[in-house]
Amino acid sequence: MAVIKIFPIEDTFISTEKSLSNHGKDEMLEVGGYKTSGGGETLRTFIKFNRTEVEQAIAAISASSNSENYTVRLKGSLATANELPYSFNLNLHPLSQSWDPGTGKFGDQPSNLTGCSWLYRKAGSQDQWMTASYATGVTASFEDDLKGGGVWYTSSASQSFNQNSDLDLDMVVTDLFGSDYRSGSLGDYGFVLKLEDQYEFNASSSVRLKYFSADTNTIYPPHIEIQSTAAGIFTGSLPSITDSEFILSVRNNKGEYTTNNDINFTGDKQRFRLHCRPKYPTRTFTTSSAYINNHVLPTGSFWGLKDENTEEMCIDFSTGTYINHDATSMYFDMFMDGLQPERYYRLLVKTEVDGSTIIADTNEVFKIVRNG
Repeated sequence: MAVIKIFPIEDTFISTEKSLSNHGKDEMLEVGGYKTSGGGETLRTFIKFNRTEVEQAIAAISASSNSENYTVRLKGSLATANELPYSFNLNLHPLSQSWDPGTGKFGDQPSNLTGCSWLYRKAGSQDQWMTASYATGVTASFEDDLKGGGVWYTSSASQSFNQNSDLDLDMVVTDLFGSDYRSGSLGDYGFVLKLEDQYEFNASSSVRLKYFSADTNTIYPPHIEIQSTAAGIFTGSLPSITDSEFILSVRNNKGEYTTNNDINFTGDKQRFRLHCRPKYPTRTFTTSSAYINNHVLPTGSFWGLKDENTEEMCIDFSTGTYINHDATSMYFDMFMDGLQPERYYRLLVKTEVDGSTIIADTNEVFKIVRNG
């Protein structure tokens, strides 16, 4: 099974408070509805991915898992949040008009006009957003004196939050990246992320969320995560581990891998093989060592990847990380181009044996380095 991460090629946010200003190089992406002396203001985020890259990633995932079953999730890391309601939704819609990302920031004085803004979708305050005569299935939302803010298709994905949520973006967007998106029939204009309508243009509180953008100087840029939802591939007849105490190792970790930036995802796939045996083998009379006999973990075991420095899971245990096994050993495939370069990663394994859930540290670490 496999997981592929894809990072945006363009992102920005727009603001009614600074209706002519571009924020395409800001380190943050903002959504919100908040109060100023001028009344209720609104923030919306635009984000765009390479459509061909998405299409090739889905093809690579399908080929790796022998299945066309997959999910796509939009991921984003929260920086700050203010005055949030008890519960609210963030909605994602495909945009129906093109826009320039620009090179501005929210604090620029005078306003940067190098890209889209609340009022205009092109640089230099050119080409107003459509505010009337929408095509079938296309809509927008704005105040009468704040025309603009993007135009989008009514199809959507949504994520709900409440007081117990961690507020990071983890939105299932599979349908938005379906056949209409990949064929280009909806155009290729990216997406708008916005608060649900009732909290936009908010004149009574200051609902405001800031997420790290593609221009962040941190390790938390937004991305989509494409993963298989197919079951693991299990062939061969190796014996199964039945005791919760076992020894697990990775046989072929090279320690360092180069990202190829290969849009077809054909040159960056690495297959890791695992060796597993009971910690205390059953005593038998044999002419070979019981310590070299390979075993397999139960079906429904997963691999995961942890950032070695931050100790955060960058690829969590999921259906996209099933561990397969064949006549030789357990194995799994990893696409390296979805990992950030110049960082170290640690391989983990999650399984359930004899009624116990076990997260095993393989003690294997590798580094991703830039190509060239």
